[in-house]
Amino acid sequence: MQLGAHVLRNGLFVAPMAGVTDQPFRALCRRFGAGLAVSEMVSARPELRGTRKSRLRRAHEGEPRGGAGPVSVQIVGSDPQMMAEAARINAAEGADIIDINMGCPAKKVCNVAAGSALLSDEGLVARILEAVVAAVDVPVTLKIRTGPDPSRRNALRIARIAQNAGIRLLAVHGRTRACGFRGRAEFDTVAEVKAGVRIPVIANGDIATPEEARRVLDYTRADGIMIGRAAHGRPWIFREFLSYLGDGTRAPAPKPAQMRSVALEHLEGIYALYGEEMGVRIARKHIGWYVRGLPGGEAFRRAANEILGAREQLAAVGRFFEDIDGGGALSSLQAA
Repeated sequence: MQLGAHVLRNGLFVAPMAGVTDQPFRALCRRFGAGLAVSEMVSARPELRGTRKSRLRRAHEGEPRGGAGPVSVQIVGSDPQMMAEAARINAAEGADIIDINMGCPAKKVCNVAAGSALLSDEGLVARILEAVVAAVDVPVTLKIRTGPDPSRRNALRIARIAQNAGIRLLAVHGRTRACGFRGRAEFDTVAEVKAGVRIPVIANGDIATPEEARRVLDYTRADGIMIGRAAHGRPWIFREFLSYLGDGTRAPAPKPAQMRSVALEHLEGIYALYGEEMGVRIARKHIGWYVRGLPGGEAFRRAANEILGAREQLAAVGRFFEDIDGGGALSSLQAA
């Protein structure tokens, strides 16, 4: 799959997820084989551009380039000129691809007529897409939902608007704005979009296993898969998908020692990016995801949420996976 000057090594994408797909997480997912990892959404509003949150979300220094995939930065907003300026700024700061968010169903985004709320105004969609494409020399991609609500699934019309505006790739989440994350994603609309446009289409929504990915690709004929919540605490999931989609074999599950190594590297990256105090808080949700479903995981998650220091947090996580690797009960929890 080619996007402008960039040849993606595969069609497995990391979904942009606010509060999750920061630089440390993207780097891990790409190391395990993801062809593209899209950043957290960055607001196009000028007054928010200089905030610490926005600066951290735009951080991609040291990210692997070349064969490991280009840097894709997602922007969100509802004003065509603000979006165009945001695209220019992010491209100047090193973004290889600009992605436009028209898929987020969060109230704080939709209440300012951004994200998936834009799907109700096809004319505004066209103006935003045309302004952003004209503003930058890098490829522009788009993420959408299937429509405002189940009675108005207009994804195919939006896709054709996008294609005509010069959008190079489209990701479609198989729910409407009104659905939020309730119920199951449907892929009839994704298949309809794929059949109705010439640009690459990526399927997204509730794809948690390699077998589900294979079924969705066969059913929709999509060009790739975008994985979101299934990758929480499991950046190695991309290796599993690549193996199964490649030759039908299951990659071996990581051993506790491997999980320990990945989790500790992830935490170190979080501390480096955010600083210790903020990093420890942010790390808690990731720790919960890493230990989810493991023996003693829930008790450890609760105890780990009380840890205030980075070194103590790292040590506790290291001991947890050492205990799992030894096959014994969780030990030394209070010593954290």
